[in-house]
Amino acid sequence: MFDTLSDRLAATFKNLRGKGRLSEADIDATAREIRIALLEADVALPVVRSFIAKVKERARGVEVSQALNPAQQMIKIVNEELVSILGGETRRLRFAKTAPTVIMLAGLQGAGKTTLAGKLGVWLKGQGHSPLLVACDLQRPNAVNQLSVVADRAGVAVYAPEPGNGVGDPVQVAKDSIEYARSKQFDIVVVDTAGRLGIDQELMQQAADIRDAVSPDEILFVVDAMIGQDAVNTAEAFRDGVGFDGVVLSKLDGDARGGAALSIAHVTGKQIMFASNGEKLEDFDAFHPDRMASRILDMGDLLTLIEQAEKTFSQEEAAQMASKLASSKGGKDFTLDDFLAQMEQVRKMGSISKLLGMLPGMGQIKDQINNIDERDVDRTAAIIKSMTPKERAEPTIINGSRRARIAKGSGVEVSAVKNLVERFFEARKMMSKMAQGGGMPGMPGMPGMGGGPGRQKKQVKQAKGKRKSGNPMKRKAEEQAEAARREQAAQGGALGLPAGQADKNFELPDEFKKFMG
Repeated sequence: MFDTLSDRLAATFKNLRGKGRLSEADIDATAREIRIALLEADVALPVVRSFIAKVKERARGVEVSQALNPAQQMIKIVNEELVSILGGETRRLRFAKTAPTVIMLAGLQGAGKTTLAGKLGVWLKGQGHSPLLVACDLQRPNAVNQLSVVADRAGVAVYAPEPGNGVGDPVQVAKDSIEYARSKQFDIVVVDTAGRLGIDQELMQQAADIRDAVSPDEILFVVDAMIGQDAVNTAEAFRDGVGFDGVVLSKLDGDARGGAALSIAHVTGKQIMFASNGEKLEDFDAFHPDRMASRILDMGDLLTLIEQAEKTFSQEEAAQMASKLASSKGGKDFTLDDFLAQMEQVRKMGSISKLLGMLPGMGQIKDQINNIDERDVDRTAAIIKSMTPKERAEPTIINGSRRARIAKGSGVEVSAVKNLVERFFEARKMMSKMAQGGGMPGMPGMPGMGGGPGRQKKQVKQAKGKRKSGNPMKRKAEEQAEAARREQAAQGGALGLPAGQADKNFELPDEFKKFMG
């Protein structure tokens, strides 16, 4: 969604590289390019004006003129201001002191509230809660049935006493759901209301009545991130009519301009709390303004990547894999079975292209990332599963006839089997070297990373002896002085002092006297 904005900002900052300091003209030109980029991304005009004014004010200040690298300092300013208009700090859910906590979802028709109710249920369940989804959308055809199906897929409970399709009182259903949740020990109630237009006074009044009936701890306004400026206008109308505490962005994985996301928090004064970025029920998480700003500026989102890995990977399994790779056998204990297990764990984290997109600098190769065929992982898994247990444990035994059998069993060419085995050996060798602290192969001289196979130890030069003078008379005098020193050392004590003086004056330190008794 933010690809176009990211590209424009990257091109703008590229023009600043190599400058020792930023002149007034440089600041104005940069601000003009950023303004155009934000307007093209469909960011609200008041937000753009405020953003540009703050960036120019800070850019003209002391922090840039004294900076070692003005281009990097400008990126830092833009990043901090982006975080500011996105809401600043991450906003967490407020939970009731006495269960159940009531969360009310509201928004436009087609914004994705019902699906998002299921995603929120999965997320809350993963946080250790016991959520209950309540079907209060009794207007839209089959809305109750859809919520029941979504709840079943999410593995959470649903309260749907009315059939919907225009039948039933949504206010009474919402009120009854609270007592039902208390009796069944549900600690969170998620109320799914009917979609509405900002000008639909009847539905707006219905939402207000539901709010008054259940006194929700959080009212979340669900916004379709793809509808642009109209999302901001609708949010303002709903804020004035019913009120809400936070915003949830749906369809953030779309290819439309993302101006709504950058505008809504600043215009309404209510923070974005959650973001939905995919079709799966797991594609949902808390919204972090700092991480979103980093993605827009192509600085990556490693914290989210690490969090996803921690959810997916077992620490015990990771420790076992690391010990296999770091073993004295050079990683030979790491088999194709282990490789398959790791690959399936990565696949559980989500789309490969999305994972790569969280790495810093990946915006420069986003075309290649977008062209990644996710089915390659399935083909690789099929090849490994077509092998016998012995072949997976010892890939070196896979000869021509075995390759032909494996290729036939997995539905691929023989060359694909050969390439997989070769890549596995190379990857195992590289991972083993990294696990043993050797660094990346072929990268000698990197601090803390070790070196490649051809790395040589630094040779310590031997100290040369004292050169003798070429003058015979001077050389003879030096030899006599050296002989006298040797004779004095031979007659002296342990410290090379004259013998008598060494015996009379030398004493051990007090610590040594205590140690020696």
